[in-house]
Amino acid sequence: MTQPRLHRLAQFLADLSALVEHTRDEAVILEHGAALLAGLVAHDDWLPDAQARPDPERYQQYLLHRDPDARFSVVSFVWGPGQATPVHDHTVWGLVGVLRGAELSQGYDRRGEALAAKGPVHRLEPGQVEAVSPRIGDIHRVANAFDDRTTISIHVYGADIGAVRRSTYDAEGRPKPFISGYADTPPPLLPVLAPSPRAFL
Repeated sequence: MTQPRLHRLAQFLADLSALVEHTRDEAVILEHGAALLAGLVAHDDWLPDAQARPDPERYQQYLLHRDPDARFSVVSFVWGPGQATPVHDHTVWGLVGVLRGAELSQGYDRRGEALAAKGPVHRLEPGQVEAVSPRIGDIHRVANAFDDRTTISIHVYGADIGAVRRSTYDAEGRPKPFISGYADTPPPLLPVLAPSPRAFL
């Protein structure tokens, strides 16, 4: 059995840490963070099996890394066939990169007290990355594009997302607060690496 190439994740974390130490400008973090995440999800040889397991009942959110100062967190989302989220928000900036399979994402805008779909459903293929935040659009519904296979995406958030109080929304746009937590699986043990030269310049 081939061992996962955990140095890819470790290098991504070193570079992302350097980025958030360099700036708090959300636009800069999303731009350069998206490039870093695209580099990570371009290779499907590093995610440990423990953080890639689907569950027959619901999608899983596995913690890969939580910044010691809670400046960001990195998780793997694992979607079983046909699984989907409710409409939900994040309240912080986020980046989503598809590692395996494909995702369907429908954005929403608030119109008065209600929510309305914003544009067409967007399909995210392996290696592609998209951003969310309260500034650029934060409410969406995400689904596995496949009814017969697992999809895995890697998510980066500007907080310890498992501890953030956020909301799902019903058909009338009424919020229901929730805190997601994480699937009960220890994150992988990673080597500590220095940032890449010019990682975000």
